[in-house]
Amino acid sequence: MTTLRHSPGMAGFTLIEAIMVIVITAVLGALVVSFVNPLKGYFDATRRADLGDVADTTLRRMARELHTALPNSVRVNGNFVEFLPTLSGGRYRAVQDCSAACTGDALIFTGPDTGFDVIGALSVAPVVGNEVVVYNLGIAGDDVYAGDNVASIAPGSTTGNVKFASKQFPFESPSNRFQIIGGPVTYACDVTTFWRYSGYARQPGQPTSISTLDGLAGVTKSRLATGVDCALSNITYTSGVTQRSGLIAMRLKMTNASGESVILQHQVHVDNVP
Repeated sequence: MTTLRHSPGMAGFTLIEAIMVIVITAVLGALVVSFVNPLKGYFDATRRADLGDVADTTLRRMARELHTALPNSVRVNGNFVEFLPTLSGGRYRAVQDCSAACTGDALIFTGPDTGFDVIGALSVAPVVGNEVVVYNLGIAGDDVYAGDNVASIAPGSTTGNVKFASKQFPFESPSNRFQIIGGPVTYACDVTTFWRYSGYARQPGQPTSISTLDGLAGVTKSRLATGVDCALSNITYTSGVTQRSGLIAMRLKMTNASGESVILQHQVHVDNVP
């Protein structure tokens, strides 16, 4: 009779040991899943937060500049919004001081003029290259884009006296107000990119294509955001009933590489009192 002998190297494992391995493996798997799922959720939330942050920053950047828009200078066409930022402003001297001898440089409207005193003082003297605007209504005969009520700042301007190229302004401001402006700014959404354009000269008609803006002399172009769905984003502008205020509504949809998207809406009130 043959007797089977088992060497230590040929030893197997018991049922209890197999069950313990299965249990331990299941516990480790559960631990991995419980760790991986929150981690995946964290990265998903981070991506969405980054996407929303870019959209929010873009809209707030636009809103901040639009708040400085010259009254009645906002022009919107599709996903193109153009405006003239005001750099400073104040009140001009409307009449001379004739309590003794007539003194003071008053702004006249009966003919061309070249300067006026500022009531109070500007914080910074106007610089050559900027322009002075008086009572822009944005209508025929009194439209800054047509050059009706705007004159180039001349050398010698100070915080207390604004000098400009000879100009007869069409209308007096009821409150004797004036604004100093720089060049126009355009925000434009093109396919998947939001752009900011500046540094170009005023145009009678609003530039409403990227190719037109790219071809303007002196233009500076900067990218604000990518991943924008311009087809589902829009900008609308509603003037107030009395033209004293306006509301710009902006809707921005952005999508990241993972296909996640976010839609933000923002409204900006602009002052249209010239």
